[in-house]
Amino acid sequence: MSPHLSAPSNRQLLTELQSSGLRLLDATQAGASRRGGAGPSDHQAVTVDGVTLMLPTHTSTAWASPFTATRDADGLGTVLRDGAPVARIEFTRRPRFLALQTFDGVPYSQIATLHGRDVLATTVLQSCIRYESRRKTCKFCAIGQSLAAGRTIERKTPEQLAEVARAAVLLDGVKHMVLTTGTPPTPDRGAAILCESAFAIKAAVPHLPIQAQCEPPDDARWFDRLNAAGVDTLGMHLEAVSPEVRARVMPGKAGVPLDVYWRGFEQAVAVFGRGQVSTYILAGLGDTRDAILATCERLIGLGVYPFVVPFVPIAGTPMEDHPAPSADFMRELLAPLGAMLSAAGLRAADSKAGCGKCGACSTLSTYGG
Repeated sequence: MSPHLSAPSNRQLLTELQSSGLRLLDATQAGASRRGGAGPSDHQAVTVDGVTLMLPTHTSTAWASPFTATRDADGLGTVLRDGAPVARIEFTRRPRFLALQTFDGVPYSQIATLHGRDVLATTVLQSCIRYESRRKTCKFCAIGQSLAAGRTIERKTPEQLAEVARAAVLLDGVKHMVLTTGTPPTPDRGAAILCESAFAIKAAVPHLPIQAQCEPPDDARWFDRLNAAGVDTLGMHLEAVSPEVRARVMPGKAGVPLDVYWRGFEQAVAVFGRGQVSTYILAGLGDTRDAILATCERLIGLGVYPFVVPFVPIAGTPMEDHPAPSADFMRELLAPLGAMLSAAGLRAADSKAGCGKCGACSTLSTYGG
């Protein structure tokens, strides 16, 4: 599908693409993409040289990117750098399940979406105790944008999630599912609604692996409850690793001390197993390379997979003009991290479900992670 590239050349191109973004020469020909919301936003899913990536296409960074792309009616295209072709790509097609609606009349597109090529993802609770406060909100977060635009509903019921998951598996071959949530005003920090959601999904699609994502709950027994409900892997996302960066970019969430996360990671690994607990770290928020790598070394020692991704500035957020990290910064970070993961025997491919297994929001897997 694409010209043959050596492994180092492949990594370099993919890392540059993800940092710089991709300008679509004809925006009307875009494939599956999404704006706003939780998780990867303002992205386009494409496959380059056999690797599926979420590439920024709706950001200010992408508009200034040296990379452009064309797309034909079959979903294939060419990536050009400064007008010269560098690779063939395949755009992820709009999944068939999105044409349907639930028994209670809600479009499936408002319940869940496709990430990468084969991951069903949803934000079970599309609101957060911190989002409405300028003082407390995570400055990179867009969880309320898709809700305000009418592209989703605030609370997805277990029945709706189970119905959509079953259709996505049958119609589009979805391989695993991600359940994330905004943080509710309860001490379980969303674990309860994730439990009931996972239980319903597993009843409808028993063999669909599920990752749940939330902040560390107040009681370690929630980890056992999540696992018993059908959650296969757990994500508890640090995003930033330095206290000063946390306080600046996510002042509300920084109120949850890092010690709570470290204790939660240790407790969760005891339940889910080594390599089945992960955390999302956004490179480019202000943390230094050394700070991120030191945190990753500690995480790996606990058996937690550190999924390091480049920060993507999302329009409409307080950080929409904050620059994305350079490709050089990402290479200098991902190369040693990949080596650390390889030496520890932690591989994204061994994860049962979730962001690390999908890998589309980072090129970490091409560096050995």
